[in-house]
Amino acid sequence: MKKNLIVGQSGGPTAVINSSLYGVIAEALKSTDSIETVYGMENGIEGFLKGKVIPITGQFSDEELKVIQTTPGAYLGSCRYKLPADLENEVYPKLFQEFEKLNIGYFLYIGGNDSMDTVSKLSRYAESIQSSVRILGIPKTIDNDLVCTDHTPGFGSAAKFVASCVREIAIDASIYDAKSVTIVEIMGRHAGWLTAASVLARKFEQDNPVLIYLPESNFDEEDFLKELDHHLQTKKNLVVCVSEGLHDASGTFICEKDGCAGVDSFGHKMLAGCGKYLEELVKQRLNIKVRSVELNVVQRCSSALLSETDLNEAALAGQTGVQSVLKGETGKMVAFKRISDTPYELTLDLVDVNQVCNQEKKVPKEWITKNQTDIGEEFLSYVRPLIQGNVTIPHKDGLPLFAYRK
Repeated sequence: MKKNLIVGQSGGPTAVINSSLYGVIAEALKSTDSIETVYGMENGIEGFLKGKVIPITGQFSDEELKVIQTTPGAYLGSCRYKLPADLENEVYPKLFQEFEKLNIGYFLYIGGNDSMDTVSKLSRYAESIQSSVRILGIPKTIDNDLVCTDHTPGFGSAAKFVASCVREIAIDASIYDAKSVTIVEIMGRHAGWLTAASVLARKFEQDNPVLIYLPESNFDEEDFLKELDHHLQTKKNLVVCVSEGLHDASGTFICEKDGCAGVDSFGHKMLAGCGKYLEELVKQRLNIKVRSVELNVVQRCSSALLSETDLNEAALAGQTGVQSVLKGETGKMVAFKRISDTPYELTLDLVDVNQVCNQEKKVPKEWITKNQTDIGEEFLSYVRPLIQGNVTIPHKDGLPLFAYRK
């Protein structure tokens, strides 16, 4: 008997999370021998618990689906909802009763680390009650911090955007003759992959950004000021890139020194203000012109600089997820395995989601150079293939055309 497929999105969106959604929908709509209807969860598993489910089958033309593919954000809406650790909790039978009502045989969840935690819990509960629902995770995150995969969809486009922005900021910062420091704050809580991508902005050796600080290393304010003073002896306009998750040797986030960090539903501190804190520090101690720029959400949601490689790989991950559940796979996450950098080649695989959730992949220490203030060639070889190719997105009246739910 045919079953239905349901797909949801969770966590912070990316510029290509909807490309993964497109890959899921397009592949599922082709699989008419096995799948009766494709459903979408509004606002992820949290919305599903509230009965927020929309039919997708028969709702979109091929052209409309292609517009969804290049739309940033999460088309179905997202959530940051943590399922209970106790699989005996009443929420689990409630969920699976709803699956049964909708004749759900296949559950795909597009998200990052916390989303893979949801996939893990649902698949373990399904196993405990011998449910036939197949549950699979599709990776996404600009942070690139999921283990067991070479990289994650969303990172390549965000890296391309960050590098392009930093290059523009560096050119702008160089127009004046007076000494100056520009501090660019980039997303990254515990893993500095995205901040490391700012190294791509350099046009030549010793170009800006002159200093790059990742959360993989302890940050020392005095050493930071000494580095600035040293570089100002030979270069008037400095650009410095810092991860929002910079912390000192005690583990205290730099942004916490202003007392601004709140906590989300997963217990993660909501970080912001690292750049502003360092701006004030430099202003007081070095008495020179200084400004800070926080790229904020635009680094994850911009479609203006989509990586074609990233867009295509995101769709392929969604397509592979559907093919995998139809083969009976469950409790897994789609993963990328790199075969070579030049020419760039990869293959897709499945990994046990229990090995992925609640783990973090950090930038290798050996890739962080010059007393923890720079990024080595190994990272450049790793990241360059992921930012290749440009995408022409549809426009209307001079502005990008995006899909949205009314």
